[in-house]
Amino acid sequence: MNNAGQHTTSSPAGPTPTHWVLSLSCPDRPGIVHAVAGLLAEHGGNITESQQFGDPLSGLFFMRVQVESTVSGEELSAAMAELADQFSMTWSLDVAGRPMRTVVMVSTAAHCLHDLLFRQQSEKLPVEIVAVVSNHTDLAGVAGFYGIPFHHVPVTRDTKPQAEARLLELVDELDVELVVLARYMQIISDPLCRELSGRMINIHHSFLPSFKGARPYAQAHDRGVKLIGATAHYVTGDLDEGPIIEQDVERVDHSRTVEDLVALGQDVERRALARAVRWHAEHRVLLDGHRTIVFR
Repeated sequence: MNNAGQHTTSSPAGPTPTHWVLSLSCPDRPGIVHAVAGLLAEHGGNITESQQFGDPLSGLFFMRVQVESTVSGEELSAAMAELADQFSMTWSLDVAGRPMRTVVMVSTAAHCLHDLLFRQQSEKLPVEIVAVVSNHTDLAGVAGFYGIPFHHVPVTRDTKPQAEARLLELVDELDVELVVLARYMQIISDPLCRELSGRMINIHHSFLPSFKGARPYAQAHDRGVKLIGATAHYVTGDLDEGPIIEQDVERVDHSRTVEDLVALGQDVERRALARAVRWHAEHRVLLDGHRTIVFR
């Protein structure tokens, strides 16, 4: 048959699906995965990634699902709310890959700030750094180079409550979802830790508590350590003892100087913090008491 001169019309494309990420935890019992998958299927969902874990110690079940669906977030959230009531779930639903609005807090060390700003710009780290807050002015130029607003909030023993109140004002004004302590050398008060529970990440050298106080790398060098490391964790009222998200290490030997350890330690800190921030922003980290479940 000669089709010359004939025209074909294609059917109009349907609505573009949205890629959602759903994370949840609840008391473990049979039927959770079936219920979640069934709900998503009922709402036109195509699951593209699914991970789950049942903790026999806490008796809790954890799940992270990525799903494509053409239904609205409101409709999907309403359906999840009903399911959550049945299973006593704690859950969140977000657009996959949406940059999380973030404030980075620093003092005078620049390495972690540089790294986060660079990764945000060049590696699609899924955060939107909306402000840099510091108790010093040393790193104002770094923030300015990347076009990020810089807020100097000095802290003394007498002005600490006012400084923390100012931070909370910025969190509210800028609609901040995550606060990152990128070598911010101030102890956070218990009330602020509670206010930002599960939303504040810190990085520190893993020599704590073995090498407390000043010059931990010098102390480590003096003791002839063979591993140096860093720990990224959620901030709680217990100093440097919050739920751990990520740790990294570097092997060293007797030939390394204190300066070598500092440089290697800073690199380890950058790596651990960046991974922790990425996983949190991608909703891969769920709290399990004093522990974390990380779906990588």
